Amino acid sequence: MKTYKVGVIRVLTTEDETVLNCHGKLLERYYPMFQVTSRCISEQFEGVHDEETERQSIPKVVALAEEIYREGFDAVIVSCAGDPGVEEARKLLPIPVVGAGESVATLSLFFGERPAVLGILDAAPKAYRRLFGDKIVSCEKGQGIQSTLDLMTEEGFAKTVEKGREQKAAGADVIALSCTGMSTIGIAPSLEEALGIPVMDPVLCEGLMTLFALRRAEAAELMKGEIHHAK
Repeated sequence: MKTYKVGVIRVLTTEDETVLNCHGKLLERYYPMFQVTSRCISEQFEGVHDEETERQSIPKVVALAEEIYREGFDAVIVSCAGDPGVEEARKLLPIPVVGAGESVATLSLFFGERPAVLGILDAAPKAYRRLFGDKIVSCEKGQGIQSTLDLMTEEGFAKTVEKGREQKAAGADVIALSCTGMSTIGIAPSLEEALGIPVMDPVLCEGLMTLFALRRAEAAELMKGEIHHAK
């Protein structure tokens, strides 16, 4: 089996190796062909949670993506639903640069036509708004939910399920999770079982889109070679 070196960028500054590597470990579990190295941007100990922190993070993400490319990695994943720096880095680098948000939104539309966004904020990230357009049912969070830590309590999980049920009743046929921390705690399968509709896990989605981008690039090179040989 061919392996791919994948660099994961975390937008939360941390010295805790377990926190830093948790998304990478999930990716390696879901996609055994990935060899993942995780890095985090500097001086953002509360991560990206509003327009100002997103603005601050963009040049840091781009610089880190360039560093990862120079070290010989095959792809870069920005493991954040807001996709900070993804568009900018993609213009500079010849390898795939994939964001969690665009991955969730894209795959949600494969599984449903009336997506709802469920996370820890009241507003949907930009990729969700761009790709969903007027198809979006709602963007919600469970009552009292402020962070992924709240989701880890019995009450927090129950409130999130309750909000998901409201979204389903309003017409949603797929739930797009909008926080990568929800992948960390593995909430998607439990939500899917409780709601009875697809629930899109951000880390699972970003990995699938990265694998597709890598395989697509290989197929394009193979096709070029066959055309050249035919001539």
